Amino acid sequence: MSKKFRCTNADLGIIALDNCKDLAQKVNQAILDARRERGELYDRSGEPITTYLIDSEQTRFANGEGKVKLSQTVRGKDIYILADVSNYGMTYKMFGREVNMGPDEHLQDIKRVLSAMNGRANKVTVVMPLLYASRQHKKKSRESLDCAMALQDLEGLGVDEIVTFDAHDPTIQNAIPLVSFLNIYPTLEILKHFLSTEKWLFDSSEKLVVISPDTGAMDRAIYYAGVLGLDVGLFYKRRDHSRIVDGKNPIVQHEYIGRDICGMNVLIVDDMIASGGSVFDVARELKRRGAKKIFVASTFAFFTEGRKKFDEHYKEGIIDRVYSTNLNYVPEELKEAEWFSQADLSTYLALFIDTLAQEKSVSKLLDATQGIRSFLLANGFDPDNRRQES
Repeated sequence: MSKKFRCTNADLGIIALDNCKDLAQKVNQAILDARRERGELYDRSGEPITTYLIDSEQTRFANGEGKVKLSQTVRGKDIYILADVSNYGMTYKMFGREVNMGPDEHLQDIKRVLSAMNGRANKVTVVMPLLYASRQHKKKSRESLDCAMALQDLEGLGVDEIVTFDAHDPTIQNAIPLVSFLNIYPTLEILKHFLSTEKWLFDSSEKLVVISPDTGAMDRAIYYAGVLGLDVGLFYKRRDHSRIVDGKNPIVQHEYIGRDICGMNVLIVDDMIASGGSVFDVARELKRRGAKKIFVASTFAFFTEGRKKFDEHYKEGIIDRVYSTNLNYVPEELKEAEWFSQADLSTYLALFIDTLAQEKSVSKLLDATQGIRSFLLANGFDPDNRRQES
């Protein structure tokens, strides 16, 4: 099927679902500020631009069904739909009971927005910071392929591009080979936030090592270690494959491979933190081996079992701080925890959307290496010298 004709200078429109309002407001303001600096104050019809946000009304009926209504037309616009499918803080009443929304319901609301647009947009991009069902991305036995099915559904509803962050397995884009799939790694922003907060680590007397908590995060750990000029270590999980608990084979033991970390500070890197169980096991083993300060950096932090265990491990000195982003919902009580710190990715995301809307290449934005190196050198931290010292 041939692609529809697209206007190359279409107006920008952002539709933010209720699950992503706070992030969308910041993104909208950042794009407004950037375009005003460039003197872009009016839309194609000559009207002054005060916002790029298009209001949507999400309704839930008493039996759990829903609908979405848009406040204005999207005809001829480049539309960006922002949705946080991990937002469990939203509720609605079904048969008189308060029900928390899950990923399936959030995905359905994205589809409702696409249906409400009636195919009138010039171009449609869905921005899902956390890719829906990204942990169910491959089939090992008679099981579903939820992520692939969802992506194909979006393609069938007219989506031209998917934008996500740190996909659990980027090869999932093979499910939609004719749709643009942009997988962004927020490494630069996380490292800038981490090192700006922990400036004492720039001291040459301090030693830092990057640790991968499992084999799946090894590529990420190697990259962090490479740009920082540090050593890397690895834990691998021995699992009990004879049984399944909470949908997965339970971990029997974490085995460590790497240099001696006695007296060294540690940065554990991963794409997501769920309950934190694996992080706690790894951190305890690192402490047993003589590690000093232990930091955890993750793109997404879900805290599926709350903050109690994190509070306990922080008080015991097992972990010192958890770094994550504002790309997914985190309750206010967790944001206020002493051990938790968020990197704001709204300006970074706004830059991507603004660049895409101008039909410009985002290749430079996807390569964080030069940005990290410039930041390190500006703060007197030379990764080449640190590598030689190691």
